[in-house]
Amino acid sequence: MTIRRFLPAAMIAALSAGGAAAQDTTSNRVAADTDWSVFQETDPTECFGVSAPKEQLNTQDGQPVEVNRGETLLFVFYRPAEGVDGQVTFTGGYPFAGGSTVTIEIGGTEYQMFSEGNWAWPATPEDDARIVASMRRGAEAVVTGQSSRGTTTRDTFSLMGFTAAIDEAAQRCSS
Repeated sequence: MTIRRFLPAAMIAALSAGGAAAQDTTSNRVAADTDWSVFQETDPTECFGVSAPKEQLNTQDGQPVEVNRGETLLFVFYRPAEGVDGQVTFTGGYPFAGGSTVTIEIGGTEYQMFSEGNWAWPATPEDDARIVASMRRGAEAVVTGQSSRGTTTRDTFSLMGFTAAIDEAAQRCSS
């Protein structure tokens, strides 16, 4: 399945500054709400909330293992020129196993995301909306994926400040 998204320039900028460091030092950060930060880009207009995981667990054959991973971040994007309104995006910091799906669990409900390279997204804007609605109600989001080397990763994101951050991002990018 072809993923319906592309890697925006703002995402590259946030990642090049380094996860939590990006949330603290990137010049386009416009707000911070507990565990979530808001960034805004112009030309084209793009706003997003982003958070780094509070906990990470990497396992192989059920046993914890040490692995080298790049930045691990959970995003929600708004791009008014493209009609993007709350696009959920995850990067695990490693290439996902080919053809694998990534699971995001919020409040006991699991959602599937398709993967391509280091990135994962829900299949449709309707799926994005369901995930964002759950994130607004939830306390944490647990994202589970599998690397191309067979490592299972489990990243736990706090949702403290999520609603305020996403409302800020949506307001800044309202058309």
